[in-house]
Amino acid sequence: MNSLQPTDAAPFHAAGDSRNHCLVVIPTYNEADNIVRLLREVLAQGPQFDVLVVDDNSPDGTAYMVQAIAEQTPRVRLLQRAGKLGLGTAYLAGFEQGLQRGYSYICEMDADFSHQPHYLPLLLATAEREADVAIGSRNVPGGRVENWSLLRQFISRGGSRYARTILGMPVRDCTGGFKCFRASALRRVNLAAVKSNGYAFQVELNYRCHQAGLHLREVPIIFPDRVAGQSKMSSRIVLEAALMVWRMRFSPAPASTAHQRWQPRTRPDS
Repeated sequence: MNSLQPTDAAPFHAAGDSRNHCLVVIPTYNEADNIVRLLREVLAQGPQFDVLVVDDNSPDGTAYMVQAIAEQTPRVRLLQRAGKLGLGTAYLAGFEQGLQRGYSYICEMDADFSHQPHYLPLLLATAEREADVAIGSRNVPGGRVENWSLLRQFISRGGSRYARTILGMPVRDCTGGFKCFRASALRRVNLAAVKSNGYAFQVELNYRCHQAGLHLREVPIIFPDRVAGQSKMSSRIVLEAALMVWRMRFSPAPASTAHQRWQPRTRPDS
């Protein structure tokens, strides 16, 4: 098990009062190589940001490292789950905690530094001023990927175009997972209707937001390849996303959330 080294254990200051302004939800599985530096950089973006790490019982000690940091600052919390339940359920569990705790905004981001923390203030400002959902986009002018193979770029852009065409969404980066939601807008989305739990989760979440009549705004980001650890992408995950798009296309719009309360799922769905 990894442990916090003295150089990693510099104080995570509790200074500042977020006033429950923005919660950054970060799912993790075996991210011990990244998590300490990532949390430090997220908190450095300003006192308006708190962090919830949702860890799926990482065998590399990720949760231990997060808990050690959480003991230094109330701005970091850990939700540790019993096993590898999947990306979609991790985000939904984090959203639920953010809504229950009264945060005004909720961000989602990956733990591998492909989502760079310095974009958080831009996403938050966009959600505050002009959108229900601000999306960090690789596919709008000014956005791009770095250190990706041509095949990977083709799959990513092709997947977004495929989903956008079939579902009629006004989003160019349908698979991106770097977002900021107004909490008031997120409550209008029937999260109980979100069934995807892998690569397709981001596509479905965008679609549910679009169905709910939310204003989605893309802002350009540079998306480098992950700096450490291994990608969770697989051909099975891509196939799931392709099939899920058609299932969403021919499913009725989910009912209003006005009289419903989302309940977290405890098992992954396919």
